[in-house]
Amino acid sequence: MTKGIEGKVVLITGGSSGIGAETARLLAERGAKVAIASRRKDRLDEVVADIAANGGTARSYALDVTDKSAVQSVVAAIIADFGRLDVLINNAGLMPIRPMAEVNTDEWDQMIDVNLKGTLYGIAAALPGFLEQGSGHIINLSSVAGIKVFAPGGTVYSGTKFAVSAISEGLRHEVGEKVRVTSIEPGAVESDLKFTTSGTAAETVLDFYKQAIPTASVARAIAFAVEQPDDVDINAIVIRPTAQEF
Repeated sequence: MTKGIEGKVVLITGGSSGIGAETARLLAERGAKVAIASRRKDRLDEVVADIAANGGTARSYALDVTDKSAVQSVVAAIIADFGRLDVLINNAGLMPIRPMAEVNTDEWDQMIDVNLKGTLYGIAAALPGFLEQGSGHIINLSSVAGIKVFAPGGTVYSGTKFAVSAISEGLRHEVGEKVRVTSIEPGAVESDLKFTTSGTAAETVLDFYKQAIPTASVARAIAFAVEQPDDVDINAIVIRPTAQEF
């Protein structure tokens, strides 16, 4: 199956740590040419150096996914640098957990901007090229919280992830003959995501993440979707710790 990954050019947003960085390492190990993007360029460069030291090919791109024109520019730069783009992995995300009664609209805006608009901006930047070349793969990171509402505390987060799952399925209906679409829906995963919660809910979230699975588990699920033959589209993968009830 590695032949389904080898040589593909893959863009991963939120690629400086966690699921994004681990997926970049795994896909590069299997022969992909990896472009990783995030706001933390120094962390990106560390991942690129790690991949290069292991014989892989990777480049880093500073990117704020909430900036629509910047996302367009990064996709254009990747096509200029690598000659094409084959896979987009919309991985950047935030998860500040807080009861809605606290009415933290700044956090609501951030989640909508990063989790939802950031995903849409990635799709908008990559999709025209995929349709023109007659192939491509869009992988969106949703969540088990996009299947069942994570409440109390995660209501708005769940709203953004339900939207990502819905957009993934709708996009598949619209462009599925040319472009594959996958929604990855993880449960508790050991990453920096849990640290985006502050205030009274932080301790609860950290306690919940004691059962977390490693990021490598999700990276393998993403690789499984990427490596399938062109006529096979893995539409959704739900992956959670065996100990996780939610």
